[in-house]
Amino acid sequence: MTRIRRGYIARRRRTKIRLFASSFRGAHSRLTRTITQQKIRALVSAHRDRDRQKRTFRRLWITRINAVIREKGVFYSYSRLIHDLYKSRVLLNRKILAQIAILNKKSLYMISNEIIKHKIK
Repeated sequence: MTRIRRGYIARRRRTKIRLFASSFRGAHSRLTRTITQQKIRALVSAHRDRDRQKRTFRRLWITRINAVIREKGVFYSYSRLIHDLYKSRVLLNRKILAQIAILNKKSLYMISNEIIKHKIK
């Protein structure tokens, strides 16, 4: 009996996995079993770190806003600013506030002063 050649489906699947892992080092890019394990591990890490990245950026924005606000006055802090923003229904998120704090401190001071004036009335 003649030998039957295998189909191309498994080879195509393996090459697709190899393309994903082509930038990995050593056996992680050469051996099929190790490649599949590393692919799973890489995708898990990517999924986990997307949420972690959101957390760390939020912490960074809060720190930046707090630093600039505390320069202005000792008694005014980040939490009071955010509370007053919500009360006065100003729709500025933390990302935008942090950019304003870095690029143009005076405008952030103006926003906080307006909110304080509005609060006193």
